[in-house]
Amino acid sequence: MTNNARFFLVQADILPDSIQKTLKAKEMLLKGEASTINEAVERVNLSRSAFYKYRNSVFALQDEAVVRNVTINLTLEHRPGVLSRVLSNIAALGGNILTINQEMPARGQARVDIHLDISETTGEMETVIGSLEKIDGVKSVSLQEGSLRRR
Repeated sequence: MTNNARFFLVQADILPDSIQKTLKAKEMLLKGEASTINEAVERVNLSRSAFYKYRNSVFALQDEAVVRNVTINLTLEHRPGVLSRVLSNIAALGGNILTINQEMPARGQARVDIHLDISETTGEMETVIGSLEKIDGVKSVSLQEGSLRRR
C-alpha cells in the first residue's frame, strides 16, 4: 500500500488558518449554509486550491461515533469464488461493505471497486490490504486515493 496515512487528534487553535478555514467551509457545505464550494471558500476567505488541497485530509471530530469509509480498487481473476473470498475476508476483519461496483470481465480479469466502512476493522488499513493481496485470484489491490472519509 502506498498511502501510509496516520491520524492525529489536535486542538483546532494550533492548526494553520488554511486548515481551519477548510474545516469551516466543509461545515458550511454540510449544513447547507453555502450551496457551492466557490461560495463557501469566498465566505471564509480561502483559496479554492487550498480547499482542494486539504478537504480530503482534515475532518472535524463529531460527538457521534466516527465512521471511516474507504474505497478499495481490486483486479480479480474472472473465476468462481474469487469475489466471494474477498468479501468474506473483509467481513472477517470487521469491514462493512457499503457498495460494490464490478466491471464486465475482459481478458480473464475484472476490476472491482468496494466502498466500505472500516470503523470496526481489526488492525490498520495496511493489514486489510495485505490480507486481500494474499487471496488466490486477486491480481492487485489499492486504496483509492483520497477515499478515506469520515461522516
